[in-house]
Amino acid sequence: MRFLRQSMVGLFLASLTLALMIYAVSLVLGAVQARLNDERAPVAARERVFAVNLVTARSETIAPVMQAFGQVQSRRTLELRAAMGGRIIELADSFEEGGAVQAGDVLVRVDPADAQSALERMQNDMLDAQAEVRDAERALVLARDELAAAEDQAELRVRAFTRQQDLQERGVGTAAAVETAELAAASARQVVVSRRQALALAQARIDQAATRRARAEISLETARRDLDETTLTAAFDGTLTEVNLVEGRLVSTNEKLAVLVDPNALEVAFRISTAQYARLLDGSGALIPARVLASLDVSGAELVANGRISRDSAVAGDGQSGRLLFAGLDNAAGFKPGDFVTVSVQEPEIENLIRLPASALDAASTVLVLGGENRLESLQVDLIRRQGDDVLVRGAGLEGREVVVGRTPLLGAGIRVKPIRDRAESATAPAMLELSEDRRARLVAFVQDNARMPAEAKARMLAQLGETRVPAGLVQRIESRIGG
Repeated sequence: MRFLRQSMVGLFLASLTLALMIYAVSLVLGAVQARLNDERAPVAARERVFAVNLVTARSETIAPVMQAFGQVQSRRTLELRAAMGGRIIELADSFEEGGAVQAGDVLVRVDPADAQSALERMQNDMLDAQAEVRDAERALVLARDELAAAEDQAELRVRAFTRQQDLQERGVGTAAAVETAELAAASARQVVVSRRQALALAQARIDQAATRRARAEISLETARRDLDETTLTAAFDGTLTEVNLVEGRLVSTNEKLAVLVDPNALEVAFRISTAQYARLLDGSGALIPARVLASLDVSGAELVANGRISRDSAVAGDGQSGRLLFAGLDNAAGFKPGDFVTVSVQEPEIENLIRLPASALDAASTVLVLGGENRLESLQVDLIRRQGDDVLVRGAGLEGREVVVGRTPLLGAGIRVKPIRDRAESATAPAMLELSEDRRARLVAFVQDNARMPAEAKARMLAQLGETRVPAGLVQRIESRIGG
């Protein structure tokens, strides 16, 4: 009986469960059928509105700035070479790498013994040449006196011959006496000719003595110059580099000893494209003295120097393109020859230009402007220059319009937008940060411990770090060097 009772109870529960399941299925099917048969009106789709940043386009006169890279060099550079060979017996205390010298300072002295001996020999040769000149002058005076005496004697002999001829004509003299007087007159004339030859030789000796003295003077001046060239002096104020010399070393003639550089006469050489070069020419094709700004990033601080373009290279250069320009720098404190710097060249001013963020311009040179009912319109513009993160454009109907900043592929003509104007204006302002005390102290300590930074740049950076709000760019540059 117990088994039968339990079997009946189990059968009853199973039947109840099956009935509940069938009822649940029927409810679900009924609900689905009712949902499918329900006819409802479709919901109208709403237009999507995008929030955009806007900036007002305003035309102005702008002087574009082209960027280039160049190298600082000195306009006055002198190679110091040994004019005379020999042993170095004296070096200036400042004759070392980086040594500062003044114009006229004695830098190197070569042993002058050989040059001094040569000078003394040339002085003795000069004395001999001067003595020869005096001797030739005295010989010329004697030759003239001898010629005058011979001429007087010849005149007497001629008068005696004439007298003997007169006596013979009167019948008093003899033919032998006339012949003897004639022979004496001929001999006297021969003596006159000999004395004239002696006078010519004396005059020639005068010329030879003068030539010998001139040669001796030249040799003497050469010996003095050689003696002077045993001492090497500074031609101008500057700094020594590439020094390769010690006291006691033997040097040869024309050997390079060092290079003297004027650190105050600096210029920067930089290369630009031919198209950029054409912008720096005036109406006559001459290069204009455009202003330049050379900057050098030194451990988070920038060294800057102003200048003007002075000249351009005569040739493009083998394997080079564009044009090589040179600009003199004014007050280039902290710069050294060989520094690789960024050069900003200010072009001539251009009127009616509009400065916009580069993100506002697409590849087709169009911008999106705000139209009626807050809908966007596409406007074609002409790209004049690119200036870092900005572009300089010009277009019809762009003046005074509000331009979309930071356009995306979702934006286009006809799209309705929500204008955000305050945020667009603040985006153009430089980013400033408020530093915590620990962060500020870490940055200040890094700047103070940097021994390579010039004093002026260090003072400027410390002044900026002492402000309540610090430029974000400055903080980023310093922290990138200290691992921040």
